[in-house]
Amino acid sequence: MNFEDTDFRQETIDLGNPFDVKLVKDFLASVDLIFDASEVESTMIVYNLKGDLVGTGSHQGRILKYIAVAPTYRDSTAFALIVTNLTEKLLKIHKHTFVFTRPENAVRFVGLGYTQIATAEPLFTVLEFGFESIRTYQEYLKTLVVPTQNNAVAAIVVNCNPFTNGHKYLIESAAAENEVVYLFVVEEDRSAFPFPVRWKLIEAGTRHLKNVVMVKGGMYVVSGATFPSYFLKCEEVSTVMQKQAELDVNVFAHYIVPVLGITRRYVGTEVYCNTTREYNEAMKRILPPKGVGVVEMERKAVGNNTGQNPDYISASKVRQAIRDDRLSDVLDFLPDATRDFLLSEESAAIRATIKQGSSRH
Repeated sequence: MNFEDTDFRQETIDLGNPFDVKLVKDFLASVDLIFDASEVESTMIVYNLKGDLVGTGSHQGRILKYIAVAPTYRDSTAFALIVTNLTEKLLKIHKHTFVFTRPENAVRFVGLGYTQIATAEPLFTVLEFGFESIRTYQEYLKTLVVPTQNNAVAAIVVNCNPFTNGHKYLIESAAAENEVVYLFVVEEDRSAFPFPVRWKLIEAGTRHLKNVVMVKGGMYVVSGATFPSYFLKCEEVSTVMQKQAELDVNVFAHYIVPVLGITRRYVGTEVYCNTTREYNEAMKRILPPKGVGVVEMERKAVGNNTGQNPDYISASKVRQAIRDDRLSDVLDFLPDATRDFLLSEESAAIRATIKQGSSRH
């Protein structure tokens, strides 16, 4: 991808400058987009030779965001200039890039070499470009395939921030009911517990289950490219959240299920977080018609709380206990490896980070 244009000039704005941020925010508002500077790492703007702002584009990590051009310039080269500039910048850092856009805009990105992965009408389409792709991820999955005698092949997707006895119970239940269980671990590092730590604790807690295969989620299973709402606080259910959940489930159904021969997906009931509950509902709508049953198991509890309701185990309760300096209250929520880790100096930095924050992750 290579592109030059002499009809426009471009510059990178200072996201710490309120004037620059307002300039972009006002421009995007004129094309019905709401700009949030906290959601991007870098933003570029494009002017015509008269000094009029005609377009803008941003990125967060390897994901392109807020790509927009003024209506009177949509037939010009401004759009290609923005996308090309950002893509070339990101390819120097990452092996491929993503764009999260409205379905009606997808054709413009396809014209610049992007490949469409999935759509959740009428709000979102996700596309990618680069030296790797969803096909690369499928090749990785093929290396993990375990031959089976029947079609009892299950999948579970977990973040485990941190790994609890609730997660362990769900995984053990699936392992007892299926010939093989593919355990996908969310790889994107937006959680208090970094991916290598989460992977290590899950591995230690499931080592006794010989038919469980751990799988890296990559950029295609609950990631910033397919389900960004997951990494926000548990807000009220919105159409945006619903469609993002649908997008992620569509990717799972279309690209992952056929490679691994998955026939069931296991989830725990969700009593605390609207985002996760909506994700479960999206699975129930989308997966069964595609031959994948959704098994929803009641969340594991440890006795009753003060209101005489089940005291359900949750990772968020563990993090809150860490914030409140009462980790001892939730030790029975934790498998041995997680408990030992949290009581050791090895977890000091993570515990400090949790105490300083208040987000879902």
